[in-house]
Amino acid sequence: MTENEISKIIWEIAFRIHFELGPGLFESVYEEIFAYELNKTGLCFERQKPVPLIWETIKMDAGFRADFIIENKVIVELKSVEAIHPVHQKQVLTYLKITNYKPGILINFNTNLLKDGFKRIVNNL
Repeated sequence: MTENEISKIIWEIAFRIHFELGPGLFESVYEEIFAYELNKTGLCFERQKPVPLIWETIKMDAGFRADFIIENKVIVELKSVEAIHPVHQKQVLTYLKITNYKPGILINFNTNLLKDGFKRIVNNL
């Protein structure tokens, strides 16, 4: 499955969740439901995956935790915040650089329209 096909499934899941529940819940609630819905698709994914980071001679077992890594191709970062700020997009881009994945998706469920909180971020494209 391509990154674009995976991204389409991610959009469909996020849209359904947002349509049914709307904004205003904690990120942990959206994450739990997103995992449940993602599991129904049959896609392989890891949730709250610790990602190692190496800096010179230092190896950190968990440089960061990815909310979701799907099919070892796409990173998904969930938020439930008042607004997406540039730092959130930079966070995802840094995750992509560290893992060498190409696409990442940042989803803020705390918006009136999900399209305003859904950002696709790419590394080296």
